[in-house]
Amino acid sequence: MDRFFKLKENGTNIRTEIMAGITTFMAMAYILAVNPNVLTAFRSGATGGDWNQVFLATAIAAGVMTIIMGLLVNFPVALAPGMGLNAYFAAVILGSQGKFTFEMALTAVFISGIIFLLLTVTKVRQLMIVAVPDALKHAITVGIGLFIALLGIKNSGLLTIAVETNNDIAAHAHTKLKYFETIFSLGSLHDPEVQTVIFGLILIAVLMVLHVRGAILYGILGSTIFAICVGLVDFNSLSASGTQWVPDFRQIRFADFDFPGIMSTGIITVILTFTFVELFDTFGTMVGTANRAGIMKNKQEGTKRVGKAMLVDAIGVSGGALLGTSTVTAFVESTAGIAQGGRTGLTAVTTGVCFLLSLFLAPVVFLIPGAATSAALIVVGVLMMQSIREIDFSDMVIAIPAFLTIVLMPFTFSIANGISFGIVTYVVLATVGRASGKSEHKVHWLMWVLAILVLARYLLIGAE
Repeated sequence: MDRFFKLKENGTNIRTEIMAGITTFMAMAYILAVNPNVLTAFRSGATGGDWNQVFLATAIAAGVMTIIMGLLVNFPVALAPGMGLNAYFAAVILGSQGKFTFEMALTAVFISGIIFLLLTVTKVRQLMIVAVPDALKHAITVGIGLFIALLGIKNSGLLTIAVETNNDIAAHAHTKLKYFETIFSLGSLHDPEVQTVIFGLILIAVLMVLHVRGAILYGILGSTIFAICVGLVDFNSLSASGTQWVPDFRQIRFADFDFPGIMSTGIITVILTFTFVELFDTFGTMVGTANRAGIMKNKQEGTKRVGKAMLVDAIGVSGGALLGTSTVTAFVESTAGIAQGGRTGLTAVTTGVCFLLSLFLAPVVFLIPGAATSAALIVVGVLMMQSIREIDFSDMVIAIPAFLTIVLMPFTFSIANGISFGIVTYVVLATVGRASGKSEHKVHWLMWVLAILVLARYLLIGAE
């Protein structure tokens, strides 16, 4: 095992990798409950199966693709149906008043996966690693750190939204905020979820200060016990959940596609949206996790491994659709395991095995509250902020794109938005600076292509 995963070469061992893999699983296990809830909320009648069918598809797709990532790429990154993309899948497509069915949506995801596969085989996606400046890569890492920290803060109830009862704003409408207005506030300290995340945050922080191996994992487990003590975990929900201890694999509807249907509904925009968001989300996740794991220290070897990882990711998109779930992608929560010391594919294999074992523990999934993993995500955000010291903020050609990349990810709650603004502003500023003789930054030709695609996407399709 040491030779296969090159454990000593990467400065790790079996115990560390297994604990890191379990930590990653614990940090992203929420997807096992969330994804079925999101996708089945918009399904009815003949458009698809039930909660258990989507749960099975989610667990199998995540387990199999993550194990493949570990065995073939030796990369400590886990894959699962992505949050955000599954919401788009459900709300935009399935909520289209019957225009798009669940089968059509799966077909769109499958086609976007084929597009990714072609982009990866032709090495266009890998070329992005060379084309994007190192400063922007570090900015992506920092931005993702803030993004997942915000994810933890939101999921725990530590951050709440202030609703004005007299302010009648239409759904999905955009309104400007005055300087004295705010839409967020601190959650109630009397809320068991808030108490749980604060307890977990303090516990993990103390363990990390004491240099305890497995601090994040122990923090999640300790937070779960605390949640049980404060009554946050409802054991009665097990009987009402409808989940089964023994999975019925006959519920899986393999390759449930509708190609004739999408040809007559003009679903090109949907496919392009899936492709665009997944392209930048995956790039950001791969680069961010690779930097955090130290894989990019050797740029040649690191670029090669990230390229292979992108190939597995592309296969995962179509593979997930074949099983009956929305876009399967690399998870930013993988950084929880990396922060725990995971450096090789053994971390990913461990996470994948946990997902497959969860097929037989579906009822228990409901006992792990989101607040128990939220503290871990916040701490991971702290760790990923360390990359900010690699950015030269005295150079405005670098500083402004890096800043926009960092702040727009959490503020717009989109990794793709942050990367998009970073790319466009860098191309403009680097070009102006070089033309005026004030800067020596070179713009790779692919950056021009990406900038044009970004502008076209936002002008023609719109923001997320």
